[in-house]
Amino acid sequence: MAEINLDALSLDALKQLQKDVAKAIADFEARRQREAIAAVEAKAREHGFTFAELAAAAPAKKSTKSAPKYQHPENPSITWTGKGRQPEWIKDGLEAGKSLDDFLIGS
Repeated sequence: MAEINLDALSLDALKQLQKDVAKAIADFEARRQREAIAAVEAKAREHGFTFAELAAAAPAKKSTKSAPKYQHPENPSITWTGKGRQPEWIKDGLEAGKSLDDFLIGS
């Protein structure tokens, strides 16, 4: 591959180069994806199926909702599972010197 002296290029030339590289990357990824799909379709045909048939037969992933673990001390209907970002009422309680155990449901 030819070396490019980036210091010798103007800002417009650098921006054009950036666009060209981004397009080349996108084209490369699209080509690789088409190749992968073709390989999967060929493998499915070897087994007497189409890729669409196999994809439709794949079991759907079920998302399970976590049970709440913590509740607001003044309003028990406000809960948090302990996953994801901490709610403001948890943050406020922790800053006030409480521990997470103080917010446990049933404590």
